Amino acid sequence: MLRSPTPAEKVGLSIAVATGLYGISFGALSVAAGLSFWQTVALSALMFTGGSQFAFIGVLGGGGSGAAALGAASLLGVRNAVYGMQINQWLRPRGWKRLAAAQVTIDESTATAASQSDPAEQRRGFWAAGVGIYLLWNLFTALGAALGDALGDPRQWGLDGAAVAAFLGLLWPRLRGREPVAIALVCALVTAVALPLTPAGVPILIAALVAGALGWRGPVLPRALRGHAR
Repeated sequence: MLRSPTPAEKVGLSIAVATGLYGISFGALSVAAGLSFWQTVALSALMFTGGSQFAFIGVLGGGGSGAAALGAASLLGVRNAVYGMQINQWLRPRGWKRLAAAQVTIDESTATAASQSDPAEQRRGFWAAGVGIYLLWNLFTALGAALGDALGDPRQWGLDGAAVAAFLGLLWPRLRGREPVAIALVCALVTAVALPLTPAGVPILIAALVAGALGWRGPVLPRALRGHAR
């Protein structure tokens, strides 16, 4: 008899659907950038990190070399290594699960795990989001690559907005005090400033560095202003 999904698994699966659908956009844009169907499918299956994949085809589509595209993708992929250290601490995977966890450690699976306080729910949420996104992302990547130009401009469907909205939904419950709200606002401002000045995907890296620096230096707000935001 099948058991009902836990709350963390429900969150992970909903994120998987929202993010996986965006794979249609990547598949179509990848083919438009000059990659073949099978190259596009392989890129999603092996690289499997949306920001890096979009950076890769963005450089190629703009006339850049393969080395430049790989460099841009690698730069954006650094954040997953940072996530991996935290996931390893939470999940303590062993054997084949360690390799599987490394493959599906991305923004959304990490955020799903981070949104849970119970260790068991962290594990369930991580795997539900990670495996769910991997399967759906690759399925819809193939669909987008196969349909190609028939989709028109993939952004007109709003799938990029669905993934962002889902991610914001995970972040919002974590902002329980004025201190994290202040850091989030600073990072949002930094991201907004960096967007027109840097390549796609780089603003989030800059914001992450700012957040890390603020966390390292200690509290941002005076003691009297810390507390619950709501």
